[in-house]
Amino acid sequence: MADFRIEKKMMREGYRLIAGVDEVGRGALFGPVVAAAVILSEKLISGRSIGWVREIDDSKLLSAAKRTRLAKAILANAASVGIGSATNFEIDRENIYWASMNAMKRAVENLPIAPDFILVDGFGLNNVNYPQKNIPKGDKKSITIAAASIVAKVFRDEMMMHMDGFFEGYSLSKNKGYGTKGHYQALREKGPTLFHRLSFNLRCG
Repeated sequence: MADFRIEKKMMREGYRLIAGVDEVGRGALFGPVVAAAVILSEKLISGRSIGWVREIDDSKLLSAAKRTRLAKAILANAASVGIGSATNFEIDRENIYWASMNAMKRAVENLPIAPDFILVDGFGLNNVNYPQKNIPKGDKKSITIAAASIVAKVFRDEMMMHMDGFFEGYSLSKNKGYGTKGHYQALREKGPTLFHRLSFNLRCG
């Protein structure tokens, strides 16, 4: 389960504004990839973890209700939060890897308070002006990265539920843009929308 060991190590090295960065939606067929950057306060990191902080973990391991509850707590208590995204058009033009990198860089750039160190899930970011550490499966190891994964996931899921009202028949509220059997069936019957990723294989399933 995620904890603060990495963050505390960075604080011992003199860093104080440590941003965790993660993205969601890489494997979806529809919509943008969304990233979040979260800076938690020194007090939360160095103090005794309060209840909701102890519950933070990789967003994929949490129920939708728990993610939503934790996202509210994170947004209410974080020192700074930034959101970034890359559209399906960018994904088709540049590929999902580079689009994901762009979304994460934008999330960092959109932080109201600039970090002095960033912890990145997976691969490191190019062309950022902050020292960084990339952590494979970081959302399972760092609470700060896990918090970013929760915020990004809740933000993107709510976007998909909103878009479901405009694109009926694709069950976006249920599948969140991912390739379920029903989603592939809708693609066969209705074809792709303006927000589907045409560089992905939309005929599978």
